[in-house]
Amino acid sequence: MPRKLHNHLFILCFLLANPWPIADAQTAAPQFGAVPPPAPGRSATPAKELPAAALLAELKRGGYTIYFRHTSTDFSRDDTKSRSDDDCENQRPLTSKGRDEARRIGEDMRALGIPIGDILASPRCRTVEVAKLAFGSFKPAPEARGGVAGEKPSIHYDALRALFDKGPGTSRNTIIVSHGNPFYAIAGAPYLAEGEAAIINPLGKDFEVIARVRWDGWKNLAAAS
Repeated sequence: MPRKLHNHLFILCFLLANPWPIADAQTAAPQFGAVPPPAPGRSATPAKELPAAALLAELKRGGYTIYFRHTSTDFSRDDTKSRSDDDCENQRPLTSKGRDEARRIGEDMRALGIPIGDILASPRCRTVEVAKLAFGSFKPAPEARGGVAGEKPSIHYDALRALFDKGPGTSRNTIIVSHGNPFYAIAGAPYLAEGEAAIINPLGKDFEVIARVRWDGWKNLAAAS
């Protein structure tokens, strides 16, 4: 066998037996971490229940952060193969019900006349879709994205926690559309249901949850008004 051909065959056999790791690096998906422990010493249950009319009056006064977990999703799919935040084909998607829920949330909040300022959304596809369907426009908020596997929630969510503490600082309310894990890691148990919102009152260097509203609970505020 000619020496040149022998060398080519040797190189080919070596590459087949030892594939370059570059392909694996290119296709590696940014994985969400497991459900984090709830924030120690905190409870996401409001200290006292506000009557619907009182809650609506507070929201119309403004100055709160309204944190939504995305609406109903298809749990037969997950984000395991997702290569990036905008790789929607490989993420857990909203269901038709979830899309209807998002539209209903937006319609009900507009009917209530709740003043809304910034609308922030985790850059993941399901949260972006909820923000678009419910509110029309949004700003991507990487700080609201679910934590990556291996990261400490206490570090990953510092920027999101700062938003909770500071609040919008205006007579409008800030909307955040995100996931269950970030809220759980910052505010504590119980976990938010899909489509549920937590109404967060900023205290400067801390915050408190004053109410929780299910996706179909906004109509109760409308009845009270």
